[in-house]
This record gives sequence, structure tokens and C-alpha cells, in this order.
Amino acid sequence: MPELPDITVYVECLRRRIVGRTLTTLRLGNPFFLRTVTPSYKDVPGREVLGVDRLGKRISIGLRGDLHLVVHLMKLGRLRWDDHGKGPGAKLLHVTFGFDTSALHVIEIGAKKRASLHVVEGLAARDAFRPAGLEPLECSLDAFREALVRENHTLKRTLTDQRLISGIGNAYSDEILHAAGLSPVMLSTKLDDEASARLWAAMRGTLSSWTERLRAEVGEGFPAKVTAFRPEMAVHGRFKAPCPQCHSAVERIVYADRETNYCAQCQTAGRRLADRALSRLLGKDWPRTLEELEERRP
Repeated sequence: MPELPDITVYVECLRRRIVGRTLTTLRLGNPFFLRTVTPSYKDVPGREVLGVDRLGKRISIGLRGDLHLVVHLMKLGRLRWDDHGKGPGAKLLHVTFGFDTSALHVIEIGAKKRASLHVVEGLAARDAFRPAGLEPLECSLDAFREALVRENHTLKRTLTDQRLISGIGNAYSDEILHAAGLSPVMLSTKLDDEASARLWAAMRGTLSSWTERLRAEVGEGFPAKVTAFRPEMAVHGRFKAPCPQCHSAVERIVYADRETNYCAQCQTAGRRLADRALSRLLGKDWPRTLEELEERRP
């Protein structure tokens, strides 16, 4: 699922391309992608784009007349920009936003279509989609500590709960916990001041460095390969590969379709956590579905 670094770069690339331009057409390829009825999506064409913003893991496109297009890509949704307005194929396409001769396409790979578009009117309606959690690159250490102890969950769950901390998902939570040297199944209320400060610094450092890395990779282009699995990552998606710090094999905990990667040597004092009991423990600390995880609100 695209997370804070990916969404940030998407937003920056869109701002350069569409702010100040008129959205000329909106063509729905999949009617189930649209989750609202009023205002009508037919009211969108002909309006100037005034801004593009990130709302947690969502992207908001603001239009003249106080209309807002709120897109959630979920796990397998992606954006495609085409300077010539060519479509990516009906099988993957959710919607095409046309701008004269160029176009922005929202596609989704896979059989399960979870991505969504909401057309809403007014800033209050738009901000209802903003997660209640802290912005991880803006929050103070004290605010972060308060969020950690608000509920007693594993650190993995706490980092990915949008009610507590906004914009972090499965991939970057693994990277943050590895950078902090903390176990994914440690309970958030058990952290001492030193460990919580280390986690806060690791969160900010990991998200900032990956955002800069993705910016440099894209340059003046548009993100073409948004993925949660990158060879430069320390542990996420690197089961059995060597840890970049200690060279021990990366371990994993698997529950349903979720996988948590960690280094036993760096994070759990050499203890392997990947047994069935702990897999169930981590699984019970997560909502049952992606939709539940993403849509939970206070």
C-alpha cells in the first residue's frame, strides 16, 4: 500500500502538473470506484484545480467551487500520468481525469477492488477523511509518547493505526522498528523514555530519508514503480536476506495475508519470534481486514 513517502511524492508530482489547469473530463471505468452520489461526479469537469493535498494515505484534489476529489489507493491502487491522454486498458482502469491532451489515470491491480473516490463539497467534508492520528514528521516527542500509551497494542499495530499515527503502513513500520532496534510485538505501554525517544527519531528519520530517496528517483518525472518491496530496504520483504547491520538472516511473522519482517539479532536480543503462537498474537492485534484498518475513526 502506498504510504506517507509514496503519497507525498505523488502529491508533489501532481501539484506540478495539474494545479492551475482545468479538469476537462472525468471518465469512470469502474462505477464501484465512486463511493458518493452527491455532489455528482458530472459536476466536476470544467473546474480549475486549486490544490493537491495528502490526507494520511489519501490524496485530495481541490477544485474551484469548493469541490474535492478524495482518492484512496488502498493496497494495489496506483496513479498513472500520461502526457498524451492514452488509457492504460479497461481491465485495470478505475477513472481517468482529463486535462486537455494529458490525463491522470487511477488503476488497481488484482481482482479485489478496494480503492475509492469520494466527491465532496466543502473543507469540512474533505477534512472528515483526514485521519485522527498524529502527523509523524510534525509531531513532538511528547505528543508521540502520549499516542503510544493511548492504547495497549504491539508497536507494529500502534505505528500503523491511523487513529494514533497517520500515514504509516506495513512496509515502513518494519523499517522504523528495525532502525529503532525494537521488537514488533513489544507492547506500546511498556516502552521507557529512552526507547520511545529512539522510536520517534527512527520514525522521523526513516520517513524523511525514504521521501528524499523517492523524490530523487522520480526527478521531474512521475512515479512509475510504487511498491512496498524495495531492495534497499533493511528488513521489509527481505525474509532470509542478510540484515544490513549485523548480517543475520531477516526473520518474519506471517498471519493471514500480512507479513512482518524483523532482525532477531538487532531487535529481539537474538530470539526468533516467527512461531505460530506469536503469529496469532500479532494477528489478533490487527483489524481483520484492510478496510477496517484504514477506515477506523474515533
